[in-house]
Amino acid sequence: MPTLESIGNNLLNKSVVVSEEALVAPVTVPEVTSRSAASNAAAAGPAYIVLGGISLSHFLNDTMQSLIPSVYPILKDSYALDFAQIGMITLAFQFTASLLQPMIGHFTDRKAQPFSLAIGMGFTFFGLLLLSVAQHYLVILAAASLVGLGSAVFHPESARIARLASGGRYGFAQSVFQVGGSAGTAMGPLLAALIVVPFGQPSIAWFSSIAFLAIVILWRIGHWYRPQITTRKAAAVHADANGPSSRRVMIALVVLVALLFSKQLYVSSLSSYYIFYLIDKFGVSTQAAQLYLFVFLAANAAGAFFGGPLGDRFGRKYVIWFSILGALPFTLALPYAGLFASAVLTVFIGFIISSATSSIIVFAQELMPHRFGLISGVFFGFAFGIGGLGAAVLGRVADHTGIAFVYHVCAFLPAIGLLAVFLPRLPKTAY
Repeated sequence: MPTLESIGNNLLNKSVVVSEEALVAPVTVPEVTSRSAASNAAAAGPAYIVLGGISLSHFLNDTMQSLIPSVYPILKDSYALDFAQIGMITLAFQFTASLLQPMIGHFTDRKAQPFSLAIGMGFTFFGLLLLSVAQHYLVILAAASLVGLGSAVFHPESARIARLASGGRYGFAQSVFQVGGSAGTAMGPLLAALIVVPFGQPSIAWFSSIAFLAIVILWRIGHWYRPQITTRKAAAVHADANGPSSRRVMIALVVLVALLFSKQLYVSSLSSYYIFYLIDKFGVSTQAAQLYLFVFLAANAAGAFFGGPLGDRFGRKYVIWFSILGALPFTLALPYAGLFASAVLTVFIGFIISSATSSIIVFAQELMPHRFGLISGVFFGFAFGIGGLGAAVLGRVADHTGIAFVYHVCAFLPAIGLLAVFLPRLPKTAY
């Protein structure tokens, strides 16, 4: 009769057959659940082609989305809209994405859809076409909602793909993914100044070609993603003995949501109304104001890129502390600065405050790795929702008090970053 020892030896010596597909895949599991898995992922290294493709898709996606606030001056003049109606357009776009992203993330936790990204980009494609021909305010709201729907489908699954392709460098992968979106957001006002302002609302239809390019790229990425889904196995997630308790996890998630609130609401105030602020206070042209907005958004893109690797190196909690609270002196000075000084200050604000994005998202993902899609959807969706709700509220305030007053109030938002003191210290393996 075989002994337990002999049975164990036979099992340990049993050969393992690895498919060719699995050999070339850098990561084949959705989360790192042990120290050995983290070492294997790091040894494989990031899948740079996939990361580049998903970042480029994020760039194209957010370039198209950023066209909406960039054409606000045209829509305001053409349809005699007030600031509250402008805010409602932002709300229609971002609230759609906010509601649907957590639902989509929860669904894809259970059953990932490799080609959903390409299908979601189709909603953006049709939304842009509708916006280019819209002649009524309700049609504009419907077009903005379609673009928001495309965003709701895109972000949770693309964030998952970025993590799968990370090779264990999660902050770096999230930054590469985020910098594509931030660069696209920065590019929107520049393209609006060069194309939409001279040629008018119908020229928005030209950008549907960008959506078509993104659909092609995402379809190819879907082919890479499909074998990752079919080969990965659902594994039980064991809590790290050195990790925070479930109560501290919930407190940390609430804190991260509050930090994202302070960051995104301030960024939304600049993205939606900075053009009007410059026109009202300094009398610059619409095109010049859009170029100043481009400078701020470009600084956002740079900060988003550097924040993730710094979080991998020094710890995400320290990057969050610096990026949220470090922007406070510059936001307090902005309402009192001249035109040139305002441009300089927005560079510092954009760079510092956006460096928190990757660290906040990865921190939240590592707190609840068994709900990766849901957490990604909640945080991406919350960012959109807060931006939309905040834009609507700030628009109403601006109608009654003036746009300059809005920036005096928003200057104190980064002070919410003091809540970072309640974030737990994660185990070193999470970094």
